[in-house]
Amino acid sequence: MLEVYITVDTEIWCDGWGDLDRKFSGSFKRYVYGSTDKGNYALPMTLEILKDNGLEGVFFVEPLFSTRFGRPALEEVVGLIEDHNQEIQLHVHTEWLDEAIKPLFPEIEEKRQFLFQFDLDKQRRILQHGLDLLGEVGVANVNAFRAGSYAANIDTLEALSQVGIPIDTSYNPAASDLDQSIFMQKHVQQRQVLKGTCVYPVTVIDDGRGLRHLQVTACSLAEFKYALDKAEAEGWDSIVIVTHNFELLNQAKTAPDPIVCKRFIKLCEHLNKHRNRFRTRGFIGADTNSFEGVADPLPSKITLTGLRYLEQGLRKILVH
Repeated sequence: MLEVYITVDTEIWCDGWGDLDRKFSGSFKRYVYGSTDKGNYALPMTLEILKDNGLEGVFFVEPLFSTRFGRPALEEVVGLIEDHNQEIQLHVHTEWLDEAIKPLFPEIEEKRQFLFQFDLDKQRRILQHGLDLLGEVGVANVNAFRAGSYAANIDTLEALSQVGIPIDTSYNPAASDLDQSIFMQKHVQQRQVLKGTCVYPVTVIDDGRGLRHLQVTACSLAEFKYALDKAEAEGWDSIVIVTHNFELLNQAKTAPDPIVCKRFIKLCEHLNKHRNRFRTRGFIGADTNSFEGVADPLPSKITLTGLRYLEQGLRKILVH
């Protein structure tokens, strides 16, 4: 049976770094709740769709924002997820480090967007800081991590081992614009152990124009179904899907994105309908040994790529 990880990067942004304290309240409401005239289409809707289909998801919660805006906001995010009995794991965006009321590294004044811009010791301290922040709001048993912007390197894996997190899912073969040095540019599609950490790669497809990761806003429903079928047929162990807490909204976070909403609902319904073939799960209790025998990305079809272009073009017309 193919194991499917629906991973939700759960984070808050203020759409720029100026005037943060004034903007935070409104940004929190938009990114966490996504209130529209049709309902709350950010985190609450994502949780409800999973619940309606009886599926397990993994919510990678970014806690560093709370070092600027306080523990209650983080507690609120965690509470929403825990109320739906979904798994919480660690996600960090290092852009928040220099915005903290009490910075973790007072000597670093510039903004560093990527985790791999820090050395091994600082990465270890960042990861431990994130664990401590989650622990302060009652999140225990964290055993998986994803770096913001997939910006991990080989030091990240060693740092994770040092803080007791056995699983990483930061490696995205399609993120070629970043320093993906974990596997030295080698295509790795299934879990592999390196530096004492088991890496679960984000799943990618080869659409004929390059690699494209399985993100809810990036691939069509037909591509998701094809990837699931192909991975099952080729004997893959698992697939890792990515979304965010705000992806069901339009870019302005003012209204639902009808195409992406339908896509996510239909994907969840498909997984629910085919429980005999696909098992959604979290990383707690997941296998942490290497899975051998898979080297190449999932090949897609030119027809599916073409249909996605048409669908994404329609999104640009319908979604503002």
